[in-house]
Amino acid sequence: MLVIQMGDRVVVFGSGGQLGVELCREFRARGYEVKGFERADVDITDRTAVERAIAEFNPEVVVNSAAYNQVDVAESEPQAAFLVNGLAVRNLALAARQADARLVHFSTDYVFDGRAGRAYTEADRPHPLGAYAVSKLAGELYAQAYLNDPLIIRTSGVFGPAGRHTNRGNFVELMLRLAASSNPIRVVEDHVASPTYAPALAARTVELVSRKQGGLFHIGGGAPISWYDFASKIFKAAGLNPQLRPTNEREYRTAATRPKYSALANSRLEQLGIAPMPPLDQAIQEYLKATGRL
Repeated sequence: MLVIQMGDRVVVFGSGGQLGVELCREFRARGYEVKGFERADVDITDRTAVERAIAEFNPEVVVNSAAYNQVDVAESEPQAAFLVNGLAVRNLALAARQADARLVHFSTDYVFDGRAGRAYTEADRPHPLGAYAVSKLAGELYAQAYLNDPLIIRTSGVFGPAGRHTNRGNFVELMLRLAASSNPIRVVEDHVASPTYAPALAARTVELVSRKQGGLFHIGGGAPISWYDFASKIFKAAGLNPQLRPTNEREYRTAATRPKYSALANSRLEQLGIAPMPPLDQAIQEYLKATGRL
């Protein structure tokens, strides 16, 4: 078994994203030597480029926080989603195997269909509903096909301070931007997830790496909550009072079918005695402080 020690080298793909930024910071704070790659540096769909980057840095740990996450667009361009979320993970897994490195890969709550009506555990069987979800499940399978014990982390609705400066942003930024207008804001009340604070997710990921954990873990943001209630919490914390109105799946149609209840239960994390994720209210407060809103 490969033993991970403080000071080991870690390469993070997708280092410019809101999760990647936090992963690089957390690994460095724990004493790891970190090399971050953004898409402009290395295209993970290019197998040769991935192998070269990993071989040159010779890391003990390879982390993939890069992803194609345009859920609705994926319905019209499923090949693009599968290339990044599926086949590119194969590239990373093969390169990690060649370097005798461990792979840490992030997946999503969308691998489930949401019909269980409760938070999903690692023991639940996936059933993806659309092109994006299929591509993310494919990434999990590729990692498991080429490596003996990859660390696969499913998460949900990630939001972190770096999202303020990324093209895709996050739900908190979207709500704050909409609140700046005088138009009513409609948010679905019949879809439930586990919004996850990126710094907390990164800290627990690094803890799992430090403990040499492998296999499948759920790291969601704690208590299940509807997107409407999440929006309400954001506005309350920010001291805003926009015209927030509930809507539902029937009224708000999207190209992709989304799971209606995709909250995650962090069962394996809790079994290890790792600190639980912070309450959502606390995470929102920390986010607003970190982005200069409080």
